[in-house]
Amino acid sequence: MRALRWAVVGSYLFLAMLPLAWMALTSIKDREDTISQNARFVPAPVESTSPDSVAYPATLDAYRTLNEVFIGARHSFWHHLGNSVIIGVLSTLASVLLGTACAYGFSRFRIAGAKDWLFFILSTRFMPPLAVVVPVLLMYRRFDLQGTHVGLILLYTAFNLSLAVWLMKGFIDEIPRAFEEAALVDGYSRLDAFRRIIVPQAATGMAVTAVFCLISAWNEYGFAMTLNSSSAVTVPAYFAGLQGNIEGMPWPQVAAGALLFVAPIVLFTVLVRRHLLRGITFGTIKQ
Repeated sequence: MRALRWAVVGSYLFLAMLPLAWMALTSIKDREDTISQNARFVPAPVESTSPDSVAYPATLDAYRTLNEVFIGARHSFWHHLGNSVIIGVLSTLASVLLGTACAYGFSRFRIAGAKDWLFFILSTRFMPPLAVVVPVLLMYRRFDLQGTHVGLILLYTAFNLSLAVWLMKGFIDEIPRAFEEAALVDGYSRLDAFRRIIVPQAATGMAVTAVFCLISAWNEYGFAMTLNSSSAVTVPAYFAGLQGNIEGMPWPQVAAGALLFVAPIVLFTVLVRRHLLRGITFGTIKQ
């Protein structure tokens, strides 16, 4: 059974890593190799100045040229990566903090029509986000928010808030009320009890919620492409804009940028992996 388990996990890992491995290979090739009809798994050798040796192209050229401004873009890849970091991190923080506070209210207080309100919050996820892109665009033009970091931060926060509320309510419901009652008896205010009792106990849920909210905001394409045409363009929209390059798509640079774009999400997920694994099984075992 153990060998079978490792075989299944290894097969899944192999299939999951294939796209990343192919991007890594593409990032160290010349553009001619990436568009060749015959697949080339390693960089093709080039002529060397020495007759007794074979020289290979500089494999890091794609990474070195990411600071260049390609045709079809206004800024380099690093500028757009910075936009993604600012928008993704701030919208995730806002979603988690607001979602935790809202979930605490639904979990601990009697609210008239609480189930209806929760269903209404959940119903905002039913409609595809692009179905409301035109009204949002008109509203943003009215308030001059198109093409700004604040505009996308507010939008991503609003769309991720429903997910954050529902996830955090499940975690807060599992925290015994006796902890807060003891704190209130000891003289803590409701806010102090929330800050010193609930937040540390719900840290696992907040980490899990942050992962999902960050992935959603990090990879979002539709609104980023529609609402931005200037300084706040994120990486997905930046890659799409390179299709207008008259010299052809710079595939090695795109592959290199995509790997660097994925790296922060992988790093963040690894850092919170303990909370993530614990959060998935939270509440399944009663003690």
